[in-house]
Parts: sequence; C-alpha cells; structure tokens
Amino acid sequence: MVPDAPIDGKLPSVKPEDRSGDFTFSRGSNLAATRVNKDGLIEKGRENLLLQSNTFSSWGTVGVNWLGGQSGYDSSNDAWILTDTATSGDHRLYIANSHSGVNTLSVYAKAGTKSIVYVQSYISNSSIAYFDLSAGSILSTASDIDSKIESVGNGWYRCSIAFNNTNSYVTIGMAESATRGYSGDGTGTIYIQDAQLEKGLVATGYIETTTAAVQKGILENLPRLDYSGGASCPSLLLEPQRSNLITNSEYFGGASWIKNFSSITSNAVISPDGALNAGKLVENTDNTSHHLYENFTAVGVYTFSVFAKKGEREYVYLYSDAVGRGKSFNLVNGTIDANIIAPPTNATIEDYGNGWYKCSMTITANSGAFRIGNCLSSGVFSYQGDGSSGIYIYGAQLEASSYPTSYIPAYGSSVTRSGDTCSDAGDATTFNDSEGVLYAEIAALADDGTFRNISVNNGTTAQSVRIYYRNTANKITALIGSSSGGGVTVNVANLYTFNKIALVYQNDNAKLFVNGILEGTIQGITMPTGLNQLDFNIAGVLPFYGKAKEVIYFPTALTDDECIALTTI
Repeated sequence: MVPDAPIDGKLPSVKPEDRSGDFTFSRGSNLAATRVNKDGLIEKGRENLLLQSNTFSSWGTVGVNWLGGQSGYDSSNDAWILTDTATSGDHRLYIANSHSGVNTLSVYAKAGTKSIVYVQSYISNSSIAYFDLSAGSILSTASDIDSKIESVGNGWYRCSIAFNNTNSYVTIGMAESATRGYSGDGTGTIYIQDAQLEKGLVATGYIETTTAAVQKGILENLPRLDYSGGASCPSLLLEPQRSNLITNSEYFGGASWIKNFSSITSNAVISPDGALNAGKLVENTDNTSHHLYENFTAVGVYTFSVFAKKGEREYVYLYSDAVGRGKSFNLVNGTIDANIIAPPTNATIEDYGNGWYKCSMTITANSGAFRIGNCLSSGVFSYQGDGSSGIYIYGAQLEASSYPTSYIPAYGSSVTRSGDTCSDAGDATTFNDSEGVLYAEIAALADDGTFRNISVNNGTTAQSVRIYYRNTANKITALIGSSSGGGVTVNVANLYTFNKIALVYQNDNAKLFVNGILEGTIQGITMPTGLNQLDFNIAGVLPFYGKAKEVIYFPTALTDDECIALTTI
C-alpha cells in the first residue's frame, strides 16, 4: 500500500483494485495543517469566506444598479457592470460578513466610464482602499496592513486590501476621487468580478462560492503527501496534535508582537509559501538588541520556531527571556551557530529552499517572552544598528513539544492542528495468518520516547504483526503478538532519515530485515490469527507519527534474497 493520491478522508492503495485496501484517514482540524508540495512550497488550506462571491445580484445596493453576463478577465461572460443612479451619495454593493483577525479582501475590476473603485471592510473598524483603474495605481488607502493592485490583462486589475480588525460587512463601490460619495447621473459605470475574503496577508487564487464558504488546498481530512527536504518522491506525513500559541504567525506588524529597537516591513519578500507575505525585521540605530517578541504564560517543554532568510544581516537569533537561553543561526550556510547567553535544550535548522531556513529551539520554559532578532555576526546580538538592515521572517510557531512540527498558520488567535489518524486498510481476505511480509520505508519525526507502530492486526495487540520505532535509542523493533519474547530489536544509525524495514513471518518463525541486512530471527512464536486490518497504530493506540514513503503487505512470505533486495537503500 503506497501513498498515491490524496482523497478527503481516504488514503488510496495500489491494490486491491476494488479499493478494499484504502486507509481511512482523519485529522479534523479546520485548515490548520500544511505540507511542502512538489514545487517545494508550503501549501495551506484556503477558504473564500465571502458568500455569493460572484453573484452580485444577491448583494445589497446603495445608489447603484447591476447587470451580469459581461466579458470578464478570464475570457468568461461572468463579469458584472455596475451603473450609478442619479442620486447623490454612495454608489456601492454590500454584503453582511462577520470577520476578525488578519484578512485579505479582493475583487477584479475594470474601468467603464468611471475609473475609481473602492473595496472596504467596515462597521466598527473600517479598512478601505481606492484604486485608479485607468492608471493601475492605488489612489488612497486606509487599510492597516497593505493594499495591492495587479494587472491581469485587457484593462482588468485585481484590487486587494489586507487588514487586521473586526468587521461585519464587505462593500465594493465606485467613486470619483478618494472619497465615497458623489453625484451620480445614471451613466457612470465600472466592471467587477470574483470577490474574495480570506485569512492571511495576500490574495490567493480565486475560489467561487454561492451560499456557503468554499475551501481548497489542504483540507481537514486530506492526507498530506509531503515533499520536504527537496524530496522528489513524497511521503505520507503523520503528526500528533499541536497548537501554535503564536497569535499572529505571519503578521509581525501586529500589536501582539512587541518591537524592541526594530520595526517590521510587511509583505516585503516572497515567503516559503510562494506569496509576497514575508516580513522584514529592520533594526534601528540604537546600540542594543534589535528584536521583536510575544509574551506567553508557558510552563513546560516548548519549541519555538521561525522561517528566516538573510537580508543585509546574515544571522538570526531565537531567545527565551524566561530561562535566558537561545541560539543564533547562520542564514548563509544553513548551520546552527553560537549560543545566546546559554544554550537551549536543543536547536535545529532545516533548508526550505530559496534562501529560507526553518530555525527552532527547545527549552523548558516559565512565563516570559520569546524573541526573534537580528545578529551583526556570529552570536553578536547587541550592536549599533544602521537603521535599515535586517533579515526576513515568516511563520513563527510556539508549541508544547520537544521538537518542531509542520507549520500551523495563525491569523489573530492560537490555532490547533488535530492529530493525524490513518487506519483500517484491508479486510480478512487481504491478509494471511500463516505467512506474509509487512514492509515499510519510514522516518521518525523526533525523539519523543514513545513507541510508534505500523501493524497488521485484528483490533488487538495480542493478534498482530508489527514494526515500531523507539527513537530515544534509535531502535527499530519487530514483534509478533504482544509478547516481548516474540520480538527482535535493532539499532539503526539514524531514525530521522528513511529506513527500509521488512518483517517476514512463516512456520512459527519471523525475520527482520533493515536496510538490506538480516538483523534477527524470531523462532518458536505463536502465529497470529484473525488478521483483518492494516493500521498506522496498534489496536488503536501508540500511533505512528513520522513520514512513510511506502508501506506494502505481501500475503505470502518472501525469500531472504528478496527481502534483502526489497530493503536495500
């Protein structure tokens, strides 16, 4: 059974062709999960929160009439023409929509006889921007993060505002200047199409809605086929439940991030997700530490991480005020650098391409601040700034864990990604109690000291064929049934890289092959009975968390030579 193609709630198998081999998959957290896609970019779940996104006949009107069936930016006839009425005041469409946190509102627009369009999120904290569709420019903006206008051809532009507030309505209107009201004459027109409201700092690909919000990308129960580390072949990523305690993981300009002797330029450079939504941490001219931080009530083991890329400065540092420990990271060589005051429990750095690195540190924390800062050079975090130099940052994360997990986006509040569950593949006709092979090519996530199982079983531990790792000691174990006397354990060089493992059982004996070597034989065991399912756990507990490139079950035993060939790296 091979990770082949993701289907919501299922992980398809290659055989049998009747789909009885499919795994049941669940995660159930709303768009909290991410993966690295085949292009090497972080892929998120996306959602158009705006209902009737291109059915403007369902929107309210003030001083404007509408007509559909117009030629659009995408060569369709799905655009709309808005015509003002012979009245003085606003000329706009509006629709109710409650939203808060960091959002981006966008619409495609083209000049008619009028050339000024505005988009607005409003009620208690109005965010508005005016766009000149004849010049392709931003005329005026009051949005609190960013506004953009992007040509899409044939006189059409995508106009967007990013904002951080709580509002209840969305409006799109026409104007004669950077003010809403004017005296209409019944002939003023603009064209609009495809409105979208979404979480985050930038407008992404348009998603059509009618009466309900629509999601795309990494959905709640979609298995994640991950290409991290520059992999050409994906692996199934399975992780435990984690919460990102950072409330604004991408919007570092928000009030939750306190800037010390530094400032943030939002949307400064392309981030690891391929959008222009990474910030720049810019130092001021003081002779001190140049950083930003969020305060937390955090007691226990925590891992703090951020994606960072060199700017004028080539080092970033992470630091916990609570324990006075931190690390600097070299963003040119991609290496862990000097301690900041004292070392954390652990630190990691991972290459995400295009100059980006995911830097992390693990500490045992009390309440306090977690900092991200510039370094002048190796370990030098306090220095005379020049007022313009800095580094680029994206995707901050704080989680109660001894290791970093995949990125969890947060846009105004803490977000929880539920644990992945993948189980119940096959049935009694798929498996053979008398003989067979369980094969897996797997890598561990981290050293958390827990057994991580892949098993064929009948819903009980006693009747099972399983392999599992214990990453505290780089150990892989093969076990038939629940008795430790029926198992064999082998040390591997590194559990965090992919190891090929085959467990063969036949004639009351079993053999364990790892990376092309026969590592041990189990003799005189009691063979399992009633095998009817393949799980990434054992009897519903001790789930496998890690990466699985390939999992195969053979209903007949293979020879030693075949197993050696199968598991050779």
